[in-house]
Amino acid sequence: MLATPAPVSLASALLPAQGWKSSRSLLWRGKRRTCSRKGNSSLIIAKFELKPPPYPLSALEPHMSRETLEYHWGKHHRGYVDNLNRQIVGTELDGMTLEDIITITYNKGDLLPAFNNAAQVWNHTSFWESMKPGGGGEPSGDLLELIKRDFGSFERFVEEFKLAASTQFGSGWAWLAYKANRLDVGNAVNPRPSEEDKKLVVVKSPNAINPLLWDCYPLLTIDVWEHAYYLDFQNHRPDYISIFMEKLVSWEAVSSRLEMAKAQVANREREEERRKRAEEEEQMPYSEAVKMYLESDGDGDDSEAE
Repeated sequence: MLATPAPVSLASALLPAQGWKSSRSLLWRGKRRTCSRKGNSSLIIAKFELKPPPYPLSALEPHMSRETLEYHWGKHHRGYVDNLNRQIVGTELDGMTLEDIITITYNKGDLLPAFNNAAQVWNHTSFWESMKPGGGGEPSGDLLELIKRDFGSFERFVEEFKLAASTQFGSGWAWLAYKANRLDVGNAVNPRPSEEDKKLVVVKSPNAINPLLWDCYPLLTIDVWEHAYYLDFQNHRPDYISIFMEKLVSWEAVSSRLEMAKAQVANREREEERRKRAEEEEQMPYSEAVKMYLESDGDGDDSEAE
């Protein structure tokens, strides 16, 4: 691409190679993008906003202190948002959704500059919304049934999630995700090849990587970067993970994300079926297409006559 004399847009250069798809409108849409104009200047600043957690910063005490939230959300998360805004303003990423920026800048693992900040903005928003005051316990309804189906029991799921979080070397994340396909994604190496569709999986990811890059729907996440827990737990990551699962998880948020994910999957399957039928009709000989149309029209007349 560097050798191409004519200018090539970022989107057109990367999207075909990555098998890029349009973004999915999940329950937690990342940061809203707004535009502002300073005075009479022609400078337009497009930015993502720092979204606060869905509870007061002291609401998770004594399990997660206000000091941790002020430091983690107020400093680290804010830093990712500010840095992302500086990186994308005036570029072709300016105006895209957060999910699209993440997908494009991942660039098959050869990360473009905006990736880490964009992904960390998304990851942290998901993390805050994965918790609530008085959380923990067990989920209910369809979520609990799927957990029992895919992990054997809720207790087995908890063990697997804790293991993923505790064994993620260095900085990163552990996730419960809804895997709607075989992870045949051109943009990333397949981390969990499987012939089973529409199931829950536990995965872990380093640094800013998240399951969106594997065409999964993240439902629950825990941040295992040390700054997420050091003020409250020092270097005792297992204790932090246990408290997260037992006292903080918002299963209502996870259930809502699951329902949104299933709806998105159903819409995508319908769209793929329509596209498949359209492609088949385009390849069909004209005479056969006319015959199919007449037969279909005749069926409609019969039904009306009845």
